[in-house]
Amino acid sequence: MTDVLTPEATTTRERVRHSVASATRHLLSLQHEEGWWKGELETNVTMEAEDLLLRQFLGIADPVVTEETARWIRSRQREDGTWATFHDGPADLSTSVEAYTALRLAGDPLDAGHLRKAREYILDSGGIEATRVFTRIWLALFGQWPWRELPVLPPELMLLPDWFPLNIYDWACWARQTVVPLTIVGAARPARQLGFGLRELRTGVERAESDPLVSWAGLFHRLDAVLHRWERLPIKPMRATALQRAEQWILDRQEADGGWGGIQPPWVYSILALHLRGYPVDHPVIRKALDGLEGFTVREKTAEGWVRRIEACQSPVWDTALAMTALLDSGTPPDDPALIAAADWMLREEIRTGGDWQVRRPQLTPSGWAFEFANDHYPDTDDTAEVVLGLRRVRHPEPSRVEAAVQRATEWLVGMQSSDGGWGAFDADNTRALCEKLPFCDFGAVIDPPSADVTAHVVEMLAARGMADCEAARRGVRWLLEAQEADGSWFGRWGANHVYGTGAVVPALVACGVPRDHESVRAAVNWLTAHQNPDGGWGEDLRSYVDPSWVGRGRSTASQTAWALLALLAAGERGAVVRRGVEWLVTTQRPEGGWDEPEFTGTGFPGDFYINYHLYRLVFPLTALGRYLGSGQDAGPD
Repeated sequence: MTDVLTPEATTTRERVRHSVASATRHLLSLQHEEGWWKGELETNVTMEAEDLLLRQFLGIADPVVTEETARWIRSRQREDGTWATFHDGPADLSTSVEAYTALRLAGDPLDAGHLRKAREYILDSGGIEATRVFTRIWLALFGQWPWRELPVLPPELMLLPDWFPLNIYDWACWARQTVVPLTIVGAARPARQLGFGLRELRTGVERAESDPLVSWAGLFHRLDAVLHRWERLPIKPMRATALQRAEQWILDRQEADGGWGGIQPPWVYSILALHLRGYPVDHPVIRKALDGLEGFTVREKTAEGWVRRIEACQSPVWDTALAMTALLDSGTPPDDPALIAAADWMLREEIRTGGDWQVRRPQLTPSGWAFEFANDHYPDTDDTAEVVLGLRRVRHPEPSRVEAAVQRATEWLVGMQSSDGGWGAFDADNTRALCEKLPFCDFGAVIDPPSADVTAHVVEMLAARGMADCEAARRGVRWLLEAQEADGSWFGRWGANHVYGTGAVVPALVACGVPRDHESVRAAVNWLTAHQNPDGGWGEDLRSYVDPSWVGRGRSTASQTAWALLALLAAGERGAVVRRGVEWLVTTQRPEGGWDEPEFTGTGFPGDFYINYHLYRLVFPLTALGRYLGSGQDAGPD
């Protein structure tokens, strides 16, 4: 289809040009002098609650830190006394229990109105007894939950060979880095002083296991009972060896910034584990880890005073790659100094050392990029694909240097393809689902199978590299076509949700030569058209991960509207549906060039942990509007 330049459309395009110019200026103003971009990565108050509990456990609680953190936690409480895992989401029991405990730790009186409201919700929802495993582990650290009533993660897992079921490399990298330190914590079973009890949050109702014996989950519940008896034995052969191996495994993976995996859970649990292995808080390893956490701290002055919050992760590589594409698609010259600076920084960030991914791909030459400033053990395919898509379009003064990095990354990405033709984020063939059945795994994704969004980004990158006809790309396209939902959409693993998945897949399929009139492309267009909101935008509430009635439904957001437009534009759509989406973006733009987006549109663990990437609300609308104008080289279909 072609764009008919009616007077109305011409006016729209003029407004879009003004919007693009404003957004471009704003994005350029946010670039760091070293060349990178990084928006805040906002999650939920369990980050802050667990930070206070960690400091209490280590004996390093600071009254100023406690006060500022508690002020932030209070500011996130809703009128009904609850806390949620995402903006305007449903109340979450475990999050509310952890927030309540942190506020008690900060000295909030038991009879305070906000705690009374929280307590009523917690008890009505089943109390501490109904919380997830991770929450009960934190309570067990302070004697507020019995270790005997938690699932056992024996450190002997470290002794299993990598071909044996339930070995640590069967877990996704984020779960693996959490499980290993928790085997040490669970073996130590500490109980330190909290300074108060939480009896008021108990209902007295025991947890009931409902899994049938004939199921894997039922079998593992019975096995857990056996492991509890094992833990009570006075002598455990190989326990000392297993603990030493777990300790060394953790030490070997500490990053340059002091952390583990660039994310909060492994970082915090590794500190706990090493401390329980005898490392004092002034040990260089622990000191480096604690100092590194300060780099993930955001302090902000509010009307109520200073608040302190913790980023669960940081996304400079991801944000910079997306910013590069947004600028290129919106007409910024490929030799602009901002893009050269970004490319230089990115080239320095390439990972040339090995990591856990080599367990499945031992012969593959290291390359790729990680999500964070420092996470060299875990480059990921998604970031690497987006970096290549941006780097290859920059007119760098040293083109051979760029091409060498792009070629290495391309070869690494091809080698990381899973046997079914798709790509997971961090590992190849990380698909054994047995560990999902363990009683411990009641929270978050614990394996890393191929997903539509990651596979689409890699396939799109291969097409951009002129490799659309290579075997890896063809297998990836087949995987994507087979993964399409019956309604015409694709599931979004790392973004919310079917709008994200569809927005990623359609441009990739078209780039690889799938005709725009192909039935899969047309089904995706029909799905997006049917789910456009009356205001012209698109939105999908995160509840769609657990409740199918929310699929494709939600308040319009800037990032999700952009994702829908990227798919429609790639499919050749230029009619009223596209213009209405573009108009929504233009009319909702803020004066400084960005967009408001309190909604969370990023996904950490579907159903459990969500992210508000503060730069999404800028880079994706700018990309979509730039492609609508067709002003950038290599910026998508005409």
